[in-house]
Amino acid sequence: MIFPLYSEVALARDVPQFRLRRGDLVRLVEHHFSPEGKAGYSAEVLGAKGQTLAVVALPVDALEPLRDDEVLSVRTMAG
Repeated sequence: MIFPLYSEVALARDVPQFRLRRGDLVRLVEHHFSPEGKAGYSAEVLGAKGQTLAVVALPVDALEPLRDDEVLSVRTMAG
């Protein structure tokens, strides 16, 4: 799936190497391809106040669009 740049999407799965969990909100800032040709994005991990907590590279299959029936929640990124 191709997402528009600067859109906000949710993680479709946990990404433990970055301490991210399924459902965390990210903003897509760059579209790119891995050396193997797999599509992916650089994504800003968003804090509860809209601030950038981290920028990570993620494959397309780790992302899903937001749905109208979803509710946002907060958690800490602590270890």
